[in-house]
Amino acid sequence: MKSIAVVLLNYNGIALLKQFLPKVVEYSPEASIYVIDNKSNDASVAWLRENYPFIQCIELNQNLGYAGGYNEGLKQIEAEIYCLLNTDVLVTFNWLPPLLDHFESHPKTAILQPHILDYKKPSHFEYAGAAGGYLDLNGVPYCRGRIFSTVEEDLGQYDDPTQIFWASGACFFIRSKLFWELNGFDADFFAHQEEIDLCWRMHNQGYIAMAIGNVKVYHLGGATLAPSPRKIFLNHRNSLWMLTKNLPRKGLYLRLFLRMCWDGLAGVYYLLGFNYSSTWAIIKAHAAFYSGLKSMLKKRTFEIHHADYFHVKNIVLKYFLRKKLNFKDLNKE
Repeated sequence: MKSIAVVLLNYNGIALLKQFLPKVVEYSPEASIYVIDNKSNDASVAWLRENYPFIQCIELNQNLGYAGGYNEGLKQIEAEIYCLLNTDVLVTFNWLPPLLDHFESHPKTAILQPHILDYKKPSHFEYAGAAGGYLDLNGVPYCRGRIFSTVEEDLGQYDDPTQIFWASGACFFIRSKLFWELNGFDADFFAHQEEIDLCWRMHNQGYIAMAIGNVKVYHLGGATLAPSPRKIFLNHRNSLWMLTKNLPRKGLYLRLFLRMCWDGLAGVYYLLGFNYSSTWAIIKAHAAFYSGLKSMLKKRTFEIHHADYFHVKNIVLKYFLRKKLNFKDLNKE
């Protein structure tokens, strides 16, 4: 058994596998490589068997999304470290050793991510993950190198290894023992925010996540789930569920109410732009949040829910009103 398993989750992604899998194989000699197939109905599995017979393909009997798909497939994979890698990520030469070395020398590190750059614009960070993620007091996510729609050029400004709050699911490294101790991802999320939820649960257990800047990968972005009302629905519903599960008990319902107010403002913004489907997606997300509230409250653990989860109090105000567009501007305050 190798110490690391690089695991790709596939759903009807034969074109992405053809484009990106060869470099994963070439540049990952330290790893065992697996593909979990989420009940694809294209020729993905047949193509894998023909072209990469040495890669184990774990076939699921239904599409369980990102969270459920990885939970189910990883049950069949033995390794000390899991690397959960999107099928639309281009990896680079010698990308694994620095990350494995960091795990070996830092036992409190549970989760890692490399820096994630834009495949279409390699000089810049990529939206989903950039140089590592953070939350504000209301649970709104943003990254070093990306706040809302502002994406920074990578000039080496964030290259030092740095503790972050959440790592991107596009290229997500985690100790397998801790993954299973926390029961993996929350499968109810299906897709989106499940990696932040898991990182938050790790944080409440006293473990940390890190971004390692001397390793770069390139993410196509949006290829596995393109921007859509469905994506807006999942992000807003899952964010509220995540807050319900992980916020400190003191002020829990006030914080949820405030977050829903900010969601409402986003809905009005979409409405004024005649983007009715996105406004409706937020309304449906709130309805689904209420429907699942009781079950999410039951998932709250009895451990301490740390109050130090946020980096700034309100990233929306800082970005839109105070024009703090880059992450380094936040740190200057």
